[in-house]
Amino acid sequence: EGTFMKIDPVTYEVDVSAGTHPLYVWEAPVRIWHWAMAVCMAVMIVTGFSSELLWWQTSRHLGDDDFAYIRLAHFAAGMIFTVIFIWRLYWGIVGNKYSRMILVPPLWSLKWWKMLFEQVKYYLFLRKTSPEYAGHNPLAQCAMFFMFTLGSIVIIITGLALYAQAWGADALDAWFEWVFVLFGDSQAVRTTHHAFMYIFILFSIAHIYMSFREDVMGGATTISSMTSGLRMFKHGGEEH
Repeated sequence: EGTFMKIDPVTYEVDVSAGTHPLYVWEAPVRIWHWAMAVCMAVMIVTGFSSELLWWQTSRHLGDDDFAYIRLAHFAAGMIFTVIFIWRLYWGIVGNKYSRMILVPPLWSLKWWKMLFEQVKYYLFLRKTSPEYAGHNPLAQCAMFFMFTLGSIVIIITGLALYAQAWGADALDAWFEWVFVLFGDSQAVRTTHHAFMYIFILFSIAHIYMSFREDVMGGATTISSMTSGLRMFKHGGEEH
């Protein structure tokens, strides 16, 4: 990161007045996971929405085989999503410090919370500029943790439980019996799984908006950094 690159150890805020240079933030495994996860989420949302909410509208036009393919695509995307999420947890342990940002946010830091609310003001156009960050800004980090990371755990656990129940395998069903006990019954598990689909949709919309907004209005690259791994700072060492 160079001797002149000043980065806050908690918030990862970059002091651009002290000078900047291209920073390698997102390692290849994180970038591959990001795009694979995005594809899986899109497939899961579309197929889940189709099979659950549009059944009564489309059943006149689609046969049982068509819905079987939709369910197969949903299950396949869910399984892949589960595997790469586990891989992402592993890489959060062995990867660089930025790979841990969505797994362990510094919730204990008052400075982090202060910068989070400052970032909220920036997105609400209540302040003209925002600090630059080496990784995720505090608001993005918070959303990634609570909506995506914790949401993924709920989606995966409830999804596997419902899959095990539908599969009817005694051994597989026994592994996830505790999920139905925890939530109360299978309908509660299904409702929770369905509700978190909407959380994923809201998260995706917010994530895309923030990423494009930062690329256009912010002082550092965002979208391209998840392709090259490099965070580029547009303002160099100038104040902005």
